[in-house]
Amino acid sequence: MIVGGGSAGWMAAAYLDAALNRGEERVADISLVESPDVPRVGVGEATIPNINHILAVIGIDELEFMREVDGTFKQSIKYVNWLEGKGEHYHHPFSRYRMTPLDRASQMWLRSDRSIPFMETVSAQPVICELGLSPRMLGQWDFGPPLTYAFHMNALKFADYLTRIATARGVTHYRDHVNEIEQAENGDITAVKTRSGKRLEADLFIDCTGFASILIEKTLGVGFEDCSQWLMCNRAVTMHVDYEHHYPGYVRPYTTATALSSGWVWEIPLQNTRSLGYVYSSDFISDEAAEQELRAFEGNHAESLDSRIVRFKVGRRQHAWYKNCVSIGLSGGFIEPLESTGLYLSDLATVMLTEHFPQHCDMQPMAFRFNRIMANRFYEILDFINMHYCLTRRNDSEFWREIQQPERINDRLRAKLEYWKMKPPSAADFQDQFLPGQADSPIATGMMAGDYRTPVDTAGLWNHESYEAILYGMDFMREECD
Repeated sequence: MIVGGGSAGWMAAAYLDAALNRGEERVADISLVESPDVPRVGVGEATIPNINHILAVIGIDELEFMREVDGTFKQSIKYVNWLEGKGEHYHHPFSRYRMTPLDRASQMWLRSDRSIPFMETVSAQPVICELGLSPRMLGQWDFGPPLTYAFHMNALKFADYLTRIATARGVTHYRDHVNEIEQAENGDITAVKTRSGKRLEADLFIDCTGFASILIEKTLGVGFEDCSQWLMCNRAVTMHVDYEHHYPGYVRPYTTATALSSGWVWEIPLQNTRSLGYVYSSDFISDEAAEQELRAFEGNHAESLDSRIVRFKVGRRQHAWYKNCVSIGLSGGFIEPLESTGLYLSDLATVMLTEHFPQHCDMQPMAFRFNRIMANRFYEILDFINMHYCLTRRNDSEFWREIQQPERINDRLRAKLEYWKMKPPSAADFQDQFLPGQADSPIATGMMAGDYRTPVDTAGLWNHESYEAILYGMDFMREECD
């Protein structure tokens, strides 16, 4: 039983059904209940290439998918004004050339005059992006190795598209408001009751109720680890810019992240609109001032556009899977979408649940491994996003001065940066990711029985090449190299 819809709920429903119920084999009867009272928050969503696995398993045709969700291609994230705030930019693309048999690209670049951006020496995609070109050709590909890409899409349309697919294949859909949760003596959830009088039983429950966390937190009492010490942004003001009236000239084949006074703005190009969102810290700017800064960023025509404020908290659920309840999506945790990891965390949790699905065994061993994997990946993302901020040299606002303070850099990232001053990042750094000077910081589990081991960065999402893209885009080791 999946409680809550949206992208997370329907991605879980469609993927679990496709992966578990193949042909005549029916491993799981899957149902989803979502409240008609909960308002739907729709923003443009940027993805990373892992989304292609989800689409392939569900059996979604790429062209049909793009038509259904207003999709456009994404092959990089362009960072603007993050280093000095003077118009500079760099790219974090998805494809990169690898020197063989020994990759010395970063060492060669560090020893050069560095007049060409590092990523332009190892990837064609930054230039392809700036030319406004697609990562795919209309005809047969004849450009060498294919370029890796992901998508921009309308998240509401994506959820609706998955709803149609999943229900057509047998997933039961209830449009009803859950107002009561039943539990067994051991604390397991046994059923949910709805406003219309339905009593919906299940063996396994999935909490996709967003920040409300109705099952995992309000019912089971699983605590939340606050990570705002390292990522201070806690709100976003969003708006949509219609191409018909405010056409930018072309649909950019990349996501743009532009640093402003107290955070950054995402620009996600869809087929008919651009989605904008200013992610900021309310400790440094008011909601009204943030909205005005976003409108000024977009231009005079933005004064007439509607906007909305979205509040969030950065952190993770201390147990993503507890008893017979799995949290997927915002109920399990959130990290600001600087590297487009919003849908990815839902994607990962769904794939891991499928791999650890308790078909004929006790749930506890499966939950143990699931929680470890999700915790490791959360901290991997946290480190990587934290790095974008702490390498800045901006001092033009209180926010950017504060973000560089030593206490705003977590100890795992600090150990990485110190180590990489002695040698460039390499694959071996993630084989046993415990570096000199790194503190032995146990994972918070809220005093519940669980896995307290220090988190390990397995490079499951970002390897040394991704770190190089950010490090050298942000001029890491500039003084030493000079």
